[in-house]
Amino acid sequence: LEEIEGRIYETAKDQHGCRFLQKKFSEGSLEEIDKIFAEVIDHLVDLMTDPFGNYLVQKLLEVSNDTQRREILRGVTRNGELVNISLNMHGTRAVQKLIETLKSPEQVSMVTSSLMQGVVTLIKDSNGNHVVQKCLQKLSNEDIQFIIDAAARHCVDIGTHRHGCCVLQRCIDFASGTQCHFLVSEIAANALILSQDQYGNYVVQYILDLEQSWITLDVIYRLEGNFALLAMQKFSSNVVEKCLKQSSEDSRALIIREIITSSLLSQLLQDPFANYVIQCALSVAKGSLHTALVDAIRPHVPVLRSSPFGKRILSR
Repeated sequence: LEEIEGRIYETAKDQHGCRFLQKKFSEGSLEEIDKIFAEVIDHLVDLMTDPFGNYLVQKLLEVSNDTQRREILRGVTRNGELVNISLNMHGTRAVQKLIETLKSPEQVSMVTSSLMQGVVTLIKDSNGNHVVQKCLQKLSNEDIQFIIDAAARHCVDIGTHRHGCCVLQRCIDFASGTQCHFLVSEIAANALILSQDQYGNYVVQYILDLEQSWITLDVIYRLEGNFALLAMQKFSSNVVEKCLKQSSEDSRALIIREIITSSLLSQLLQDPFANYVIQCALSVAKGSLHTALVDAIRPHVPVLRSSPFGKRILSR
C-alpha cells in the first residue's frame, strides 16, 4: 500500500489495482482502510460510476465505520448527485449497495431526500429503476412513501413505460394496506387509458389479479361504455377478458349486455382480438345470460362459418 500512496484513487480505477485495494479492505489493518478512505473520499462520485471503482466503493460501504459512512453519504447526496449516479450502469450497483447498508433513520433520510427529486426519472430508467426497487425491498413503508406518492401521481406516465410498468407492480407488492389502496385507486381511475397501452394493460390486469371486488368494480365502472371498442384492440382485449373472469355475475352481465347490444357485434365476432373476448364470455356466462349471448350470435352464424375467427366462436 505504501508503494501506491498518493495514487490510490488512480489505482482504484484499474482492474488489478481495484482488486488489490479490495483485498486490503478484507485483510488489511484499520490503519490501511483509513488510508485508502482518505484518498478516495473526495472522488466517490467518479469511482461509483467507474467500471472497476464501483466495486471498491461497494466494499468500502461494508467495512466503513459510522463517521466514514456519514462522510460518504454527504459526498454522494449533495447537488442531486445520487440520482445521476443511479442512472449510470455501474453507479446503480453502488447505490443499491448503499441502500442495503444504511444503518440509521438519519442515513435513510439523507438517501431518500436525495432520490426524491428524480424518482420518476429513475423509475423509467433501465439502471435507475433497480435503485427504486431496492428502496421498496429494503426500506420501511414510511420511508418509501415518496415512491408511492410519485407512482400514484404519475401512474399513466409510469404505467405506460417499459420499465415503469414493472416498478408500478412492485410498488403494489411492497405497499402497506393504506398505500396500496391509494395507489390502486389511482390506477383504476386511469384504467381506460392504461388498458389500451402495450405496457399499461399489464398494470390493470395486475390489480384485477388482486381479486378484490372493489377493485374489479372500479375498473369496470371506468371502462363502461367502451367494452366493444376495447375488445377489438390487441392490449385492451386482454383486460376485458380478465374483467369477465374476475367479476361478479352482475358486473359480468353488464359487460356482456353491452357487447351484445353493440352495433359492432358483427365486427366483434370476426375480429382477431374480440373473438377471444366472445369465446371468454361464452365460457363464463350462465343461465339466461348465456342464452341471450347465444341468441345474439345466432343470426351471424352463416357469416361466421366462412370467417377464420368466427369458426372459433362456433366451436364453443
